[in-house]
Amino acid sequence: MKRFFDRSRMKYFPLNDRLSKVDITKAAFTPETITSVNFNFKENSGSISQEDSGLLEKTRALGEEILRARKNGSQVICAFGAHAIKNGLGALLGEMLEKGWFTHLASNGAAVIHDWEFAWLGKSSEDVRENVAAGRFGTWEETGLYINLALASGAWQGLGYASSVGEMILNDGIYIPERDELLGAVRAASEKASTAFDLYELIESERIPSGFLSVPHRFAQYSLLAAARKSEKPFTCHPMFGHDIIYTHRANRGSVIGRTAERDFLEFVAGVESLEGGVYLSIGSAVMSPMIFEKALSMARNAAGREDAIRNCGIYVVDLQESSWDWTKGEPPMNNPAYYQRFMKTFNRMGCKINYITADNRDFFISLYKVLAGSS
Repeated sequence: MKRFFDRSRMKYFPLNDRLSKVDITKAAFTPETITSVNFNFKENSGSISQEDSGLLEKTRALGEEILRARKNGSQVICAFGAHAIKNGLGALLGEMLEKGWFTHLASNGAAVIHDWEFAWLGKSSEDVRENVAAGRFGTWEETGLYINLALASGAWQGLGYASSVGEMILNDGIYIPERDELLGAVRAASEKASTAFDLYELIESERIPSGFLSVPHRFAQYSLLAAARKSEKPFTCHPMFGHDIIYTHRANRGSVIGRTAERDFLEFVAGVESLEGGVYLSIGSAVMSPMIFEKALSMARNAAGREDAIRNCGIYVVDLQESSWDWTKGEPPMNNPAYYQRFMKTFNRMGCKINYITADNRDFFISLYKVLAGSS
């Protein structure tokens, strides 16, 4: 007989009691604060060294390609790992989305969690080693409850994953429908019956009253989720089940994750479908970005009915790992360590022009912002 873990056996702790390593009020990069920032951010040094002319040259070329793509009405999609948010770049990315330099942002579940914790608490990033040892890693009541509840509410409203959490931040809370409204949708077997049941079951189990549930976000100005939701610009989240700390919480519902994440994925595919003549950036994402991109590109070409669709687009991959291979020459041999740079192999097989830049995500986004701001 199969056994399944019962999360009701767990204890959860106040997020305020957690030692969080990053204070967004100190870590944030905004359009106002980066004017004096140069490049080559040294990890843990707390300082910025002189400009890296090589990075500046590369971002200038990229900036020109982005502006050309936008002038021609093509997409500029930027997918990034959660470290970009943890490094304080949320507000800057929101500004780049608002200005239209990026037409679509995409990230993973961890990015949403960091963004929400910054917006609510002003801090994020726990000590994994210490908290796993104590059995407390990811066991934070507010993070688990509010994000899972926002997703259930968003699914009921027909929102995607990122928009559901952005809506909560933007509104400083969640509207909880009346029980009769939810049960009516279930009994009528309406299109919203399944989402109504999910939300009804969750609010009943958590004893949450109908009406407006206040969840104040004192640091919402740093939130990319809120900025994207406010501007109604695409920001999609692409989670993998079991990867994020919200899955430890009793309020987590797999059906809700699936519904909201599916909407975000299909919105992402629609963006890729219009990528001809555009630019795709993959920043610090070794798994999520290449995996969703290869499926989305294949789906778009399939729907177009021809293999030569979406060939004229530039792919730019940015990561800290030094590259020892010229990917314009094809794949390296198996005895070359670059062969095992899995994400580059994926992008190299997409049939588009590919570029690799070695850089810290802070250096890269700050440099690119400066280039685009100076050229617009």
